[in-house]
Amino acid sequence: MRVGLLRGTRVIYRRFGKTGLEVSVLSAGFMRAMHSWGQVPAQDIPASSQGNLEDIVCRALELGINHFETARGYGTSEEQLGRALKKIARRDSFLLQTKIQPTDDPAAFRADFLDSLQRLGVGRVDMLALHGINDYRSLWQSCRRGGCLAMARDLQRRGLAGSIGFSGHGPLPVILAALRHEEDGGFDYLNLHWYYIYQVNTPVLVEAAARDLGVFIISSTDKGGMLQQPSVRMLELCRPLAPMAFNDLYCLARPEIRTISVGAVRPADFDAHVEAVTRPGRDAELPGEIDRRCRQAMQEATGHERPEGLWPLLPPWDLTPGLINIPFILWLYNLARGWGLAEYARKRYVHLGWDVKWVPGNNAAFARQFDLGCLAEKAGLGKEQLVLLLEEAHRLLGSSGG
Repeated sequence: MRVGLLRGTRVIYRRFGKTGLEVSVLSAGFMRAMHSWGQVPAQDIPASSQGNLEDIVCRALELGINHFETARGYGTSEEQLGRALKKIARRDSFLLQTKIQPTDDPAAFRADFLDSLQRLGVGRVDMLALHGINDYRSLWQSCRRGGCLAMARDLQRRGLAGSIGFSGHGPLPVILAALRHEEDGGFDYLNLHWYYIYQVNTPVLVEAAARDLGVFIISSTDKGGMLQQPSVRMLELCRPLAPMAFNDLYCLARPEIRTISVGAVRPADFDAHVEAVTRPGRDAELPGEIDRRCRQAMQEATGHERPEGLWPLLPPWDLTPGLINIPFILWLYNLARGWGLAEYARKRYVHLGWDVKWVPGNNAAFARQFDLGCLAEKAGLGKEQLVLLLEEAHRLLGSSGG
């Protein structure tokens, strides 16, 4: 449903850390608006798809959104966005970010970046991110001497890229290691997963602020609980705000966070977000009240105020018998029990066991076959209690129903 915005409503801006750039608090992400995940010739992109993306660009600019984000790995996104921007916008009216995956060979990284510039139809991007520092291998590819970060800085010196950052979907220690890296100038900003339902990465926010890095929250609506289609329970808990609006306000209340992504599929997708962050006289106490209600509901359902309550007490998946990703599984199970996010949890759970870098480790199907006694004790649980929790989680999340 389209929200009626006041004429002339525009978002506000924040300094994006040490980059010095002034970014709108809402950014336009162009992963979901693309025509295809595969590369297709420009002439084969339907006019309807290209026209819709151009309408999204126009609407974003109209609302004052000035940060447009894409990636080489997003199929036709770079090609389509580049064509739209060339047709619609002055180059000085927006900030453009693309992301390139690090590789063993920095020359290949450079070639990929130059190809992306061609797709985008620009001679320079304002921000270049190393896409997916998700494990220690990609960390090495990025930060080793003469690696992809060094190559990115060389591209910067040549005037082809502005600020250099990274996106991280991996475990907290990997993200912190990248954040703390100082050779080759380190990083200027990062694209991070952090939202109301997932706060494991809070130490990253604290460290980023201390180092004056710009923080861009990615996929805050979809990965933040499929809030574009919220559960009945979340609707109840977040009243009078929509869950999506609550999440926006909650994120932007953190001073470390400078901008959050809106992955628009159609022009109207921006409106509810803009209404949330700009509506006159909004009650500053509401997010805190909603947070307290959500914590109480989670406590009553799971025994923990937060869904990731046991996360810091459990070892990572690669140090767990059976390579079971227990912290992740219990987080998903708690989301389903406490806040009714079962559909979201199932969509994440199904990736376990398939060598997906951003959802690593195995599911709980064979939890009873392994001795989990020591790690259960460290988490304040009995051995059988932990196994039963994992089996219950697998029954709920491993099914297609409920």
